[in-house]
Amino acid sequence: MDYHEAANFLFDLRRFRPKPGTESTADLLAHLGDPHEAVDFVQVAGSNGKGSTARMTERALREAGLEVGLYTSPHFDDVRERVRVDGRKIPEAAVVEYVESVREYVNDRAADGDAPTFFEVMTGLAIWHFGREGVDVAILEVGIGGKYDATSVVDPVASAVTSVTLEHTGIIGETVEEIARDKAHVAPADAPLVTATTGDALAAVGEQAGEVVRVGEDVEADVRVEYGGRTNHTEAAISLTGPDWSVETRIPLLGEYQARNAGVAAALARQVADVSEDELARGLRKADWPGRFEVMGESPFVVLDGAHNPGACAALAATVGEFDGDYDDLHLVVGAMHDKDLRGMAEALPTPDRVVACQPDIDRAEDEAVLARVFEESGAGEVLTRNSVEGALENALNAANADDFVLVTGSLYGVAEARSRWTRAEIPKRIRNLDDAREALEDSHVTDPGVWRMRGKAVHRVLKSRVRTRQARYLKEEMLSLGGECALSGVNEQDDENVDVVLMGTLAQFKRLAGKLDGQPYGLSVFADELREALGIRTSPDRRGYPWEDRTAVMGVLNVTPDSFHDGGEYERIEDAVARAEEMVEAGADIVDVGGESTRPGADETPVEEEIDRVVPVIERVADLDAMISVDTRKAEVARAALDAGADLLNDVSGLEDPEMRFVAAEYDAPIVVMHSIDAPVVPGREVRYDDVVEDAIDQLEETVLLAEKAGLDREQIIVDPGLGFGKSSAESFELLGRTDEFHALECPVLVGHSHKSMFGLIGEDGDRTAATVAGTTIAAERGADIVRVHDVAENAAAVRAVEAADDPEWFEE
Repeated sequence: MDYHEAANFLFDLRRFRPKPGTESTADLLAHLGDPHEAVDFVQVAGSNGKGSTARMTERALREAGLEVGLYTSPHFDDVRERVRVDGRKIPEAAVVEYVESVREYVNDRAADGDAPTFFEVMTGLAIWHFGREGVDVAILEVGIGGKYDATSVVDPVASAVTSVTLEHTGIIGETVEEIARDKAHVAPADAPLVTATTGDALAAVGEQAGEVVRVGEDVEADVRVEYGGRTNHTEAAISLTGPDWSVETRIPLLGEYQARNAGVAAALARQVADVSEDELARGLRKADWPGRFEVMGESPFVVLDGAHNPGACAALAATVGEFDGDYDDLHLVVGAMHDKDLRGMAEALPTPDRVVACQPDIDRAEDEAVLARVFEESGAGEVLTRNSVEGALENALNAANADDFVLVTGSLYGVAEARSRWTRAEIPKRIRNLDDAREALEDSHVTDPGVWRMRGKAVHRVLKSRVRTRQARYLKEEMLSLGGECALSGVNEQDDENVDVVLMGTLAQFKRLAGKLDGQPYGLSVFADELREALGIRTSPDRRGYPWEDRTAVMGVLNVTPDSFHDGGEYERIEDAVARAEEMVEAGADIVDVGGESTRPGADETPVEEEIDRVVPVIERVADLDAMISVDTRKAEVARAALDAGADLLNDVSGLEDPEMRFVAAEYDAPIVVMHSIDAPVVPGREVRYDDVVEDAIDQLEETVLLAEKAGLDREQIIVDPGLGFGKSSAESFELLGRTDEFHALECPVLVGHSHKSMFGLIGEDGDRTAATVAGTTIAAERGADIVRVHDVAENAAAVRAVEAADDPEWFEE
């Protein structure tokens, strides 16, 4: 079975209407051997805030060293987002294995008229995966209600009800009290239920659950919450006080209600494990969550929030109120489902100066004309309509001034479509022969007949992207009309899903395609600009004078540590380090990377002050060299000290694990390298499974890049490092090296750090790996690396110059 067949099997289950009860899910799990029996589960129910709370709980437990599963819904781009272990999406191969194990069972039940639903089978997938991975604990976001939800098939060790509003009436209750009682059925048998409900809802929750831990702002709450307001454009200060613990931290989720969610998450985490105050503080600060008051830009201020009922819209309005006086006009982009209280939502939201009503690409979406009527009646200013979310967002951004506020809301489905403006990657594919073409098409889940038919046509320029199904159909029609070719993923049965698309043609055909897409509906005009950017068509990137803007720059490694894997101890003395830096610059280094902590497998963490004491004196001495000075560190405090000492660039092998790091880089307007790493230092023996190591790394780096971008950095300043050797096998590291050019899909400079890596042991370089490193530099430079990070500067600088000479021999003529 191929992945597209497995995914389509899951999506086809949407034809079965949701039904209450856990029996169907229990039977499915019994068929799978009851994989849930060896896992501790936490259930998070509620009308609003349950996704954010689940994410914060998961991040706090991970910070305490636990391996944690997370099951949430809906997904934004890929159904695999719903099931994660330690933040990583379930692999495609695992989805295929699961579907193969349940397909016959599900079909038999369907023949009996009792098929499990999409949500039930997805819940089974999550629980099966968590059991197979042996996670320490798994967090389950409840779908609807609590008593009859599929996730309630488990016996949780801890549970919460975040909030209760009138929702899903007719299914779980007609009053707040009835709904609260239903949700409170998630209460664990041996622990109190955690809740942030109030009033009648709290009373009903208490009646059903018995013992509760109450989270709130009043002094009588078991966990007292104080919301300190925003500290910058993306974070807010909170204080939490429990019976014998307290935490002060910042969270990347603005709004008073998110402080209550953090209190619920903290109480849950402490019920599950011995989570320290410091671990809670760090975990909560790392708990970014897409589409929940997610700040995407500052000029104009752009926010995505999936508020989809009056209660959530009122909370959103209060958070927007924190920015009163900081913006001029409010531009609202709104798309919602037809079964929502649209008038209640419009009344709860702040009155916008301008509204662009749109229709998300899903069957349940309300017509944009109906939404426009609702907002006209609610007193909004100018009201326009567009037939796609991307088109509506483009219109709002074009109309907004730098001091305005653009808010996208009404539905998580609509927010997901808007978010693709920042997350969609157009990946250039290197096609040398039929095997390359076949692999590119298969990786995009093109069906076997499609691969056979299209592989010979994948010539000239080949670009892979991910778009809405109706966009994909339009692109195929237009590309074919221009004489080019287009192949679509086999996962194309659902109009409301994103699918892979492979465009194939000459550069001239791509230019004409971009021109035809300008002004087209369904967000295609936005895609036209992305197409031009990906292929370098009429684009002139911003230039800041960085050495990697014109050629491949050479970064020389200067380890001032006693235990680095290649040269540990050689440059501990300041004088030796300075002499080495001068030698590297003389040999052709454009950047000198000073590191004070080893990230070799099994290395111990260096205390902050000790790391500062190692790197700062060296940086002060070499800051005036004719090269940029970089500091290789995972710690924001060390980064700040290094920048104050004269460093120009940050190199973070952890990929922004310290949440303060991105703000330090933005404050100093300093470029930053963010590496794809599962662990830094590497944990010996940890196995990481990839479907495609390159595209998986690109997918995970996209969110890291977005974090840095939201902090205030431009993509020209965010340098991505594929992380050869970090959570990858030697073969996977070679795959990353050979496909370096694909990382330009992130629209960022690319750094390759391959120097003397163990991967070269595969080719007989067990001792001196200099020759293999130089060969790797040649490959990286030829494949478009912007920076190579090496120990042996002279040899590798010569390799870079050789590639440049081959590309442009006239440049080297005297």
